[in-house]
Amino acid sequence: MKKNMLLLLFFIGTIGYSQDWKTDFNLTKQEAVTQNKPILLVFSGSDWCAPCIKLDKNIWQSAEFKKYAAENLILERADFPKKKQNQLEAQIKKQNQDLAEIYNKDGIFPLVVVLDTTGKVLGTTSYKNISPTEYIGLLNSFLK
Repeated sequence: MKKNMLLLLFFIGTIGYSQDWKTDFNLTKQEAVTQNKPILLVFSGSDWCAPCIKLDKNIWQSAEFKKYAAENLILERADFPKKKQNQLEAQIKKQNQDLAEIYNKDGIFPLVVVLDTTGKVLGTTSYKNISPTEYIGLLNSFLK
């Protein structure tokens, strides 16, 4: 019984901080303005880029980051998968390429860009082998 109750509490806690990664930058900007929150734009190669996969697993999927993001950020992922079965719709693919031309001209993967509500770059970073707490601190340093 205790084990079942603990599992239930764990799942409820996880659901409370689910991530909402957007893929339509126009809607992301609108939401950022409405909620007065900065945008976290991530350029990722989800099925081929080892550091991108580590960043997702170690930072984005952590309960600590999920809670922080839900309270402080609007999340946008510009993914560039290579495997045929993971290809994106043409419209999203074009949008991601357009975003890369503006915010990721050097083609860095992963690239994490923090933007204000107008799309101005506040800071950039990439994968770092640090804890979620340290990564959140790094992101916060861009917001000061």
